[in-house]
Amino acid sequence: MNHTPQTVIEVPQYFHEVDTDHLMHMIADMLGRLIDHNDRIPLTPANLTRFHSRAPPAITVSDYLRRIVRYTSIEKACLLILLIYIDRVCERHKTFTITSLTVHRFIIAAVTASSKALCDSYCTNSHYARVGGISMQELNTLELEFMFLIDWQLICSGETLQQYYANLVKQSTRYQRAIPASECDNYEFSMSMGGVDINNNTNNITNHTG
Repeated sequence: MNHTPQTVIEVPQYFHEVDTDHLMHMIADMLGRLIDHNDRIPLTPANLTRFHSRAPPAITVSDYLRRIVRYTSIEKACLLILLIYIDRVCERHKTFTITSLTVHRFIIAAVTASSKALCDSYCTNSHYARVGGISMQELNTLELEFMFLIDWQLICSGETLQQYYANLVKQSTRYQRAIPASECDNYEFSMSMGGVDINNNTNNITNHTG
């Protein structure tokens, strides 16, 4: 059987120039690989958090991000910084994991917080709650819990965002940047997402392609 080669999409060198849909797809793919790994980790009472749902929501991560993009006009930095927030939370709380049970609540809480920290204008919590499919009271609780988990560290440099973007594209099989990474990336990037040291052999999500 003949397999049609997957078309590789070229994206801009810098994150602020990339199409929001492309950025959303890359983030959803990265989160999907992380979830596939972390869902294999046994859930214990010690690992339970306010972000855990009883069962995985019916909506996929990709569709959930698409809904947020559509109804909140979220800025690209607020999408990209989700990955940085995951690193920061998991560095501070080693047992916290991004799984199919936690990812949706984590995303909507992180988007709510990042929009207030990074944007001149943003939606109300009641609007974010409606978009996220939860009550405003629950979102308020999740946002506060998120702030404690991340120790209120919501800001990062443009350089850090660019490094995460470059690595995100580099690990994608569907996208590539407009210039070779070797010409502009002089850094070694590592992530410790979901309580897993992903620089450690098979736990390294950046080595997974599907």
